[in-house]
Amino acid sequence: MEIEFKFCIPLDRLAAVQAALRRGRCTAIRMEARYFDTPDGALASRGIAFRLRREGDQWVQTVKALGDGPLDRQEHNVARGPATEGTAPEPQPQLHSGTVAGARLQQALQAAGSPLVETYGTEMDRLTRDITRQGTVVELALDTGRVVAHRGAARQAEAPICELELELKAGPVTGLAALAAQWATRHGLYLSTVSKAERGERLLAAPDSSSPRKARSPSPLYQQLPAGLALQRAVVAQCLQQILGPASDLAEGSNDEEQLHQLRIGIRRLRTALRELAPLAPGHLDPAWEPPLVHVFQQLGHLRDRSQVMQRIGAELLDAGAPPLSPRPNDAAGLGAQAAQHIVRDAAFQETLVHLMAFTTPGLDATGNAPEGLDARATRRLLQQRLRALHAQVQKGARGFATRTPQAQHRLRKRLKRLRYLTEFVAPALDAHSTRFLDSLQPALSALGRLNDERVAAALYRELAESGEPNAWFGAGWLAGRQAQSVAACVQALAQMAEAPRLRKTGKRRKANCTAQWPA
Repeated sequence: MEIEFKFCIPLDRLAAVQAALRRGRCTAIRMEARYFDTPDGALASRGIAFRLRREGDQWVQTVKALGDGPLDRQEHNVARGPATEGTAPEPQPQLHSGTVAGARLQQALQAAGSPLVETYGTEMDRLTRDITRQGTVVELALDTGRVVAHRGAARQAEAPICELELELKAGPVTGLAALAAQWATRHGLYLSTVSKAERGERLLAAPDSSSPRKARSPSPLYQQLPAGLALQRAVVAQCLQQILGPASDLAEGSNDEEQLHQLRIGIRRLRTALRELAPLAPGHLDPAWEPPLVHVFQQLGHLRDRSQVMQRIGAELLDAGAPPLSPRPNDAAGLGAQAAQHIVRDAAFQETLVHLMAFTTPGLDATGNAPEGLDARATRRLLQQRLRALHAQVQKGARGFATRTPQAQHRLRKRLKRLRYLTEFVAPALDAHSTRFLDSLQPALSALGRLNDERVAAALYRELAESGEPNAWFGAGWLAGRQAQSVAACVQALAQMAEAPRLRKTGKRRKANCTAQWPA
């Protein structure tokens, strides 16, 4: 298993990174790799990469598979002998037998039932250097070159490679994280989750090599509720699973609005975890992680307001007979992509992601010798208390909703989201009613979200009107007239939520007629 951080290097920072790397003893090597998959992409669909790579004068066969956390990967290498000009060994998957990555490779090939074919390759120069600091040994590898995909006999496509990898060779992950954060901040690097194999897959999929992957739904957390620190790690790792992919693609210039949306959801869920789960293992979740997350969340929110919200509300206004607004330069998708790229590359945000990734690595704690936290019973009791408290706050905020200030109504929406996310975090400890409970929250969340979007759009339309866009007054007035109707829809949805089933603890000692219920 390898533990590493991988960063993309902005082209204007490459020379500085190369100079910094050469300040120590370095090794340069030329690499050429051939990647293999089945014709229907059975390996890529399972997150497996299988390659033969010429490293200097040797061939090395490698299989890589996804690990359990955002930092680790399952990898196995086999030397295939000296490289001979113009020839390469045939791929032999069986050479990885007896390893985790090899077992996953064999399972994928057996399920596919198709032969391996060469799909794409890489040509690159690697510059490596080892750094030792306070008992931690880290290998830095600077890769520059290109990925070349084979789309047919006469067609090829390529994408550049410009990456810096920092791999832990010995010592605690704290040392790796500290060094990674230092290099990222000093040179303006940004985390990348796009492997060279994935760059090749993207080239095969479409002519546009920058085409982003779609955000994936977070995988299940666990089968049984862990205790203390283990629960913190599991939840943070799941939140990062939703964050890292979109953050990586947006930092590379993607203009996919769904990825921006998924990144904001992931950050909101992570902030809920940092806030609600901190008492489970005091001293492990660093309060300094919160401000950079808040900053990026808010900045991306402004972009969303001026794109998605205005587009959706604008379409409704046109259907209602509104005069079209004059084109504005800031509406260009390219400018939005540039803004998102700048926001996500923020140095403090990137450093926070580095430390959060390190925190999720079991056995390699990012906070030294801090205690493991509450035991299973105390963990369950504390979460039960937090769910009850949040549920009570939501119920209180729902009473007299129509007479509350817009600020108080917005606070209720945020609390309702925290209740939803915390319920999702602890769902494995609840019975089947947890799904019904979560479903019961959705109408209220949708109604409150709609009310919030209308208020955001109303403020933007007023701003446009006051800055000299007369057609915007129609939108400002139309939205003002909808306020009472939208508030009434929220009141109705909140009333339905009050009839939701209560959450129940699972356990062997539970009896059908005496189930403990939470929230109470």
